[in-house]
Amino acid sequence: FHLHSSGTIFCKSSAPRSHHPGSLKASLFAYSSLHSLFPIISLVYPVPTVLSRLGKRLQAKAAGICEYFEKRTSAYPFCSHHILAVYSRSPGVLPGSVPAFQGGIVMRPEHGFSRKNPYILLWGLLALSLLLTSCGRQRIRQPGESGAAFENSTAPGNSTVPGNSAASESGGAPGCPSQEDIAAAQAAFDAFCTQVFQEEMAQAGTLDLHYTLLRPEAFGISPGEPRLGTCTLEDMIQSGAAVQELADRLAAFDRSLLTEDQALVYDALSETLQASLMGRGLELYEQPLAPTIGVQAQLPILLAEYSFHSLKDVEDYLDLLSQTDAYYAQILEFENQKADAGLGPSDATIDRILESCESYRIDPDQNFLTETFAARLASLEQEVPLTAEQKADLHSRHLSAIQGHFIPAYEAMIQGMTALKGRGINDGGLAGARDGKQYYEYLVKTGPGLSYTVPELKEALKARIQKDYEALGRVLRETPAAGLENASFSLTDPQAILLDLQEQMKGLFPELSQCGYEVRQVPSCLEASLSPAFYLTAPVDDRDQNVIYINGGSTDSRKDLYTTLAHEGFPGHLYQTVYSRTHAKTPLSALLSCSGANEGWATYVENIACTFDNGLSRAAGKYRAHMRSLSLCVHGLLDIGINYDGWDEARAGEFIRSCFQADDQTVRELWQVMIDNPANYLEYCGGYIEYMDMREQAEAALGSRFSPLDFHKLLLDLGPVPFSVIRPRFTAWLEEQG
Repeated sequence: FHLHSSGTIFCKSSAPRSHHPGSLKASLFAYSSLHSLFPIISLVYPVPTVLSRLGKRLQAKAAGICEYFEKRTSAYPFCSHHILAVYSRSPGVLPGSVPAFQGGIVMRPEHGFSRKNPYILLWGLLALSLLLTSCGRQRIRQPGESGAAFENSTAPGNSTVPGNSAASESGGAPGCPSQEDIAAAQAAFDAFCTQVFQEEMAQAGTLDLHYTLLRPEAFGISPGEPRLGTCTLEDMIQSGAAVQELADRLAAFDRSLLTEDQALVYDALSETLQASLMGRGLELYEQPLAPTIGVQAQLPILLAEYSFHSLKDVEDYLDLLSQTDAYYAQILEFENQKADAGLGPSDATIDRILESCESYRIDPDQNFLTETFAARLASLEQEVPLTAEQKADLHSRHLSAIQGHFIPAYEAMIQGMTALKGRGINDGGLAGARDGKQYYEYLVKTGPGLSYTVPELKEALKARIQKDYEALGRVLRETPAAGLENASFSLTDPQAILLDLQEQMKGLFPELSQCGYEVRQVPSCLEASLSPAFYLTAPVDDRDQNVIYINGGSTDSRKDLYTTLAHEGFPGHLYQTVYSRTHAKTPLSALLSCSGANEGWATYVENIACTFDNGLSRAAGKYRAHMRSLSLCVHGLLDIGINYDGWDEARAGEFIRSCFQADDQTVRELWQVMIDNPANYLEYCGGYIEYMDMREQAEAALGSRFSPLDFHKLLLDLGPVPFSVIRPRFTAWLEEQG
C-alpha cells in the first residue's frame, strides 16, 4: 500500500488521491524487508541442521519441489525448505503470543524443525494518503468503465533510452538545432520543473507541504489555509484528467535537447505519469483503509510528528486535528460507494481494520498525542517564548480537539465500517474482481515501479529462490549448524548501531556529509497496530529532521535491531533519501521517488549489513541474508498467486502446505494479509531482485574490476526512480566500464 499524496502526478493506486505529488509518500517509509511493514508478520529462522544434512542434495531437492508444485497448481514454484512466516494481529492468536506477535517458520515435521524466537519480516512502504478537494456523493463509475483510456492517451517519452524517445523523434525543427535552440530548450525545461513543483505543492494539503518543505516561501509557495484533505470519487476522476494534461505539457519538450540530468527527470516524470494513467477508470479499486498501513493507522503518527517551528505551526496542527472526523466521514462515503459497486472489503478485512481503529480510541488526557504535543511545545519555547496563559490555552484546545474530533472520528469509522459487513462479495484477492488483474498490474507499475511484467517477475522470484538455496547449501557444507542457529549481533543500543553502520559502510558507499537524526520508540499503546519500524524523512530544505521509530513490541534488540536500523538508517532509507536530495538538480525529484526503488534499496543494503563486522560470523551473516531473501521472495510469489493468478484459499493453502508445516490458522493469516495489502510485498522483493540482478550482471561482466562503491554511486546518483529509468542507464554504465 502506498501513501498517496495529494497530487496529480504521484497518485499511486492503493489510496484515494488528493492534490499533490509525493510529500506524504516521501515522508513516511514503512520498514520492509524481512521485518514486515506490519507487526503481524514475524519470522523465525528454521533450525539449520536439516540443511546441513541435505548438503549437496539441497539444490536437487529444491528443484524437485518446484517441479512438483508447477505440475500440481500450474503456479510458480515454492521450495520445500523455504521459510514461512506465521502471522498474528493481536495477543492470544497463537499460544504464548504477545502483542507484537509471536510466530515462526516451520518445516515439514519429518525435517525436525521447531519454532524459534521471532524475526520480523518487512512489508511495503508505509506512507499515507492525505486527500484533498470536494466532497459529496457522485455518480459511481463502474470498474473498467474507462479503463481503456490509458491505451489511447498521450504517453510522453515512451522510451527511456537516451536519444530514442517519442518526444525527441517528433519534436524540434528539422536538422541540427543551434546552440541557442538547445540552451533555450534546457532553460524552458528547468522552468517547467520549477513550475510543476510549485503547482503541485501549492495544491498540496497542509501535511503534505509541511513534511516536504520547511520554508515553502523560499520556493515561491504561499501556504493556504490548513486543510487535511478530502477523499472523493470525483476528485480521483479529476486527478486522472490532470495527469493527462501534465503528460501533454511534458510531451511538448524535445527530449533530445535536454542535458543528461534533465533527461533523467524527464524520464522519471514520464514513467510516473504513464503509470498513473493506467489507473483511469479503476478509481473504485483504491484502498484508503488497510489494517496496518491504511490512512486510519498512519495519519495519527503524522499528526504526532508534526513539527512546531512557529505559533502558526501549532495553530495549523490544531486545525488539522479538528478535521479528522470530517475527513474520515468522506473516506466512509467512498467505502460505501465501493460497496455499491460490488468492490467493498470482505468481513475479514473489515474486522482487521476495526481492530486497528480500536487502538485510537484513546484516553483524552493521557495518550501519545498529548505527550508529543507537550514535547513539541517545550521545544518551540526554546525559540518562541510562551506565556503560561498561552500554554494553558493551547493545551485546552488540544484536549478539546481530541475529545470533539479525533476520538469521534474513530468511533464513527468503527460504526461505519461495521455497517458495511456483509456487503463485500469477494472474499479473495484482486483477481476475483472484474478488472482486478488490470488493477494489480497498475499497482505493480505505480508502487514497485519494476521493469518486469508480472509474469517476468514470477520467473525472477523463482530464479532468486533457487540462487538462495544454492548459497545456503554452500554455507551449510562448510559451517557447523550450531554456529548459525543462535548467532546474534554484538550491538543492541540504537545510537551505537547507527554509528557502527556509518563506519562500516565506508568504502562501499559514497560518503555523505553529516546529517541529523533521532531514534524514537513507538508508543506502547500502538505497538500492536504499527510497523516494526519506520522512517520519517526530513523536509527537502532541512535534512537534519530525520526520525526513525522503533516498535519495541516487535523488534528484538539482539535478533534484528542491527539490520532494522541498516534498513531504516544507514545505508538504507535515511542515507538514500538524504543523498538523493543533496545531489538532486531540481526539487521536483523529491516528488518522483519510486517506492520499489526505496524499499528495494533498503532491503538490498540490509542484507549487505548482515556481512559487516557485527558479531555474526561471516557464514552466519550470509545464512541470515539468504534466509531473508528466500522468505521475501516466497511471500512475493504468494501475493501474486492470490491477487493476480486468482488462487482461492484452498489452492493457496495447498501451495503453503506443499512446502511447510502450517496449520489452518497460519494459512488463513497468510491468505488474509495478501488480500488486505495487494502488491505491497513486491515493493520489497521486486525492488530487491532488480538491484541484485544488476549487481550480479556487473560482477559477471567486470570480474575483479567490479567496485561496489562505483556501482552504488551510480544507483544513488540516479536516485530512487522507476527501474525502467534505471535499467538503460545501468546498461550504458556497464558498457562504459569496458
